[in-house]
Parts: sequence; C-alpha cells; structure tokens
Amino acid sequence: MNFKDKAVSIKNELIEIRRTLHQHPELGMEEYETSKFIKEFLRKEGIEYLEVAKTGVCGIIRGTKEDESKKDRTIALRGDIDALPLLDKKICEYSSKVEGKMHACGHDAHTTILLGAAKLLNQNKDSFSGNVKLLFEPAEETIGGARFMIEDGVLENPRVDCICGLHVEETLESGTIMVKEGVVNAASNPFTIKIKGSGGHGAYPHTTVDPIVIASHIVIALQTIVSREINTLNPAVITVGSIHGGTAQNIIPEEVTISGVIRTMSKEDRAFAKERLAEIAYGICKSSRATCDIDIEESYPNLYNDNNMATLFRSGAEKVLGKENVLVQKYPKMGVESFAYFANERPAVFYFLGSGNKEKNIVHPAHSNLFDIDEECLPLGVAMQCEIVLKYLT
Repeated sequence: MNFKDKAVSIKNELIEIRRTLHQHPELGMEEYETSKFIKEFLRKEGIEYLEVAKTGVCGIIRGTKEDESKKDRTIALRGDIDALPLLDKKICEYSSKVEGKMHACGHDAHTTILLGAAKLLNQNKDSFSGNVKLLFEPAEETIGGARFMIEDGVLENPRVDCICGLHVEETLESGTIMVKEGVVNAASNPFTIKIKGSGGHGAYPHTTVDPIVIASHIVIALQTIVSREINTLNPAVITVGSIHGGTAQNIIPEEVTISGVIRTMSKEDRAFAKERLAEIAYGICKSSRATCDIDIEESYPNLYNDNNMATLFRSGAEKVLGKENVLVQKYPKMGVESFAYFANERPAVFYFLGSGNKEKNIVHPAHSNLFDIDEECLPLGVAMQCEIVLKYLT
C-alpha cells in the first residue's frame, strides 16, 4: 500500500485544516473549539472517540483484517493541540485571528497530521488487525497534558503496546526527518529558593543578614554542579532565570527569591542535581546565618526512544522519503517534551519532521512571532504515521 500517494491526494484538505487551526489558536486546557473541531472531524469520518483530560480527545480505529496473531495489538499516535501566548506577526491569509495567541510551535501541524492519518487508516482498516489509538493531547506547552491523559486511562482498554509521536523542526528542510535511539529530550525540574535573612539599613550591613549577597553566592555555587560534579560527557544545565528582592537602593531586604530550572539527560543525573541543589542552598544559608525554603518541581521526564520502535519507524520512513532523507539525530535536545510521559510508560519513538524551506523564507525558530511551516511536510507526516501503524499491526 502506498500511503504517500494517498496522503498527497488529500494535501489540500490537510492544508485547509492546518490553516483553520492556525487562525484559531487556544492555550493549554482552553482548547474547547479545537477539541470540538477534532471531534467533529472524527465523527464525520466514522471514528469513535472519548473525551479525556478536560479538552483532550482519544480516538480509536479497530482493524478488521482477520489475523489472530495481531488482533490484540494496539499502537497509539499522538498529536498535541495547544498554542502559545504570543503575538502572530506573520502577514499572510492564515495569520492568527486571536490577539496574543499563536500556534508558534507547530501543534496545528501535529493535529492536522494526526487527523490525516486517522482518515487514511480508517479508510484502510481492512488492511490491518488490532487497534490504533489517536491521542490529541492538550496543554503540552504548560502542564504536560499527557500525564492527565494517562491518568484518565488512554493507555488502557485496549492496552496500548507502543506509541509514536512527532514534532516539526524548522532547522530541517521539508522532505527530511531526524530520529535517534535512546534519550531524545531532557528532563526538567523548575525550582524556587526563598532566602530569609534579616533586613536593615544599607549603611549598616553588619546589623543585618543580607539575603541578596547570600543569593548571589548560591547562584554562582549552583553552576559548579554542572561544571564540577556531573560527568562532563553528560549534558546538563542549571539556569537561574529570576531574582526578586528589595525595594530601594539603601535598604537591605529581609527576603530574596531566586528561581530557575534544572535540565538533565538521565534519571541518575536528575536525582543527583536535585539533591546537590538543595544541599548547596541550605549549606550556604546556614553558614551565612540565614534560612531558606526550597521547592523543586517534578516536571517533564526524559524522553527515551525504544531502539526497536526507532528501527521499525525508520524502515517505514525510508519507504516514504528515501533512505538519504532519513537523518540520524546525533545529540539529544535540552528542551523538554510532554510526549516523554507516554514514552516512560510504553515503548515509543519520537521523531522530528523537517518543516523548513529556505527558498520560501520559512526559517524562523519555534516560539517566535514569525514561525511558520512548509505545508509540503503535512502529507509526508501523515504517510509516515500510517506506515508505522501498518508495519506494527501486520
């Protein structure tokens, strides 16, 4: 079966869907109209679905081919649906119509690709046995909608055996993809450290416990976790993104709050960095006669690609794109990805779909006001999602 030709045949429909979504962006857990759009599409195609995680949707396609060895298999495909709080500065017919909100990370494309794959797979469900689950995930950018979908049981009844996800990548030319085995994205742990000293007059610092000076020592010391305590071959970043404290030049405040994020590439480094951050902050505060409250959040985990799933996906991608256009991702990304919650539960593969086009000046980075995609990538994404389903279920 040639899914590439089938996907190309619905390219205009895919473009229309993507542009409709692009013009009507919604933020995480507010995707009511987007969810309604998805459900109406699935209903029109005769695909059953459930509402999950407030604004999420879980569709299911049941293969009708008789194959006892595959009838109990289930593969899931995921597409995220939320947008970003960003002003769309593109001048084009499909620019965002919602002031201050924009699909600046390609989730409109991901949703479109999943809808396109749903359409083709449902039309060809006599070609496979087993089941396909369609996971339309809300709030990927904020609270990680995947974990709420998991809590709502999307990986059960029928039980999902494996899962595939994608993300458009503007640094790759349309017509290519990038995939790797092992760790793909970092884990993140946002943190807040509230330092409590003793305030007073700036002219008499000896009568105070200065939390600004203490905070400064902590900021510098935290950098040694990466530079001196984590294996230099393992990528890690500790960023302090904000410092708040004080009201005037000549007043030493009582409190200072610093906040930031830890990013690591392994469970071991993640646990170690959290432990050392707390030890360093507490230690510096104690030695400086101050106290501190520390909050380290458990945010997105590492995203791991299963080697077997990556191999299975690659074989289908080479059929669609040609071997020369299936690139190996050399290094993991320090960014986080909510798909990691799914990948920590089931064998998974997550890949990057080329969406850039220098000739069309589609080069602007994700999360920027001018972000766009080369829509020629849409049918390619659809075809590759269909290929991995067919390979797994046949």
